[in-house]
Amino acid sequence: MYRMKDSIDGFALLSFLALCDGPLPAEIANAAGHCDEADLALLLEGARNHHVVLRAFPLLQRAMLAHRNPLATRVQELIAAECGRIHHAANFLSEICRELAGIGDVVVIKSLDHWPDLGNDLDLFTNGRPADLISIMRDRFHAQLEKQSWGDRLANKWNFQVPGLPELVEVHVGRLGQTGEQIAVTNSLVARARTVTLGNHQFRVPGAEEQIIISTLQRMYRHFYLRLCDIVNIAAVMDSGALDYEYLESLATSAGLWDGLATYLGIIARSVEKYRGHAPDLPRSVVEAARFGEDHVGYRHKFLRIPIFPQAASLYAREWSRLAFDGQIENTLRLSLLPGLAMAALVAAKISGTDKGIW
Repeated sequence: MYRMKDSIDGFALLSFLALCDGPLPAEIANAAGHCDEADLALLLEGARNHHVVLRAFPLLQRAMLAHRNPLATRVQELIAAECGRIHHAANFLSEICRELAGIGDVVVIKSLDHWPDLGNDLDLFTNGRPADLISIMRDRFHAQLEKQSWGDRLANKWNFQVPGLPELVEVHVGRLGQTGEQIAVTNSLVARARTVTLGNHQFRVPGAEEQIIISTLQRMYRHFYLRLCDIVNIAAVMDSGALDYEYLESLATSAGLWDGLATYLGIIARSVEKYRGHAPDLPRSVVEAARFGEDHVGYRHKFLRIPIFPQAASLYAREWSRLAFDGQIENTLRLSLLPGLAMAALVAAKISGTDKGIW
């Protein structure tokens, strides 16, 4: 019988649960239904790390109920607790967006892509002034401004700890990208933002194309690893049929991100196929532009890792070349600082065990 002997087996089961769009395969349903306490602890850690508790655990509970597993009650408690956390965070997020709307456009980025799940941070974009942002967060929410790292300064990003809110509030001001090199995308982000109703609140969120570009920036150009939620999120967008691939290619190309984005979509499509049995359809333009495939992505240290050399490095070089070709001198210079910043973070991590203050 299938047993979770290590974290890779746990990730595989979690992936089936989160990506399933029909009945689970019999072997997977049997494994889920017979999870013991150690298995459940492993799945819970993975589900929290990958932001898929509410998209995976209801199916896990149903499998347990079908096999009369007494841990089904525990799973229901975990689901209820996660719903409570998200409801609490959404209330804060709604109020923060309402207040910040007074200084400029406000769009919630990344965090609500996971809905009904929610990440560990609340991420927003605004084109307001930093001084006004800081003033509102301090005066209205008594928030503590976190010290900016070198990377935060380049990215024009501020982090706030709000009393009563466990999640950190991260606000990008006027720029996107690891070094704040992306400004063309921000114009599209604001112009094409849409309003969605989630729970009892309404939020402005990115259009489908901007959502994918922001996710690509985060995964392929910053962290170099994928979470399961990224696969689930983007697969849902592709499945919806709402994605304008021609516009997506045009916008991504203008930002120097098309190769990385096409690669990202290709990796996600193959991952979905692995656990769901069929992949989202991708246009030929995406398939041909992809620089490498899912076979280069390995599961290490609890996440799906993107190789930095030479794969991710080549994507960085193409982004830099595009910005330089377009005459975006300041943005090119910003991006030129990324290798040095990454090296400093690596050295700091080797010496102190953390890259805090740099990355």
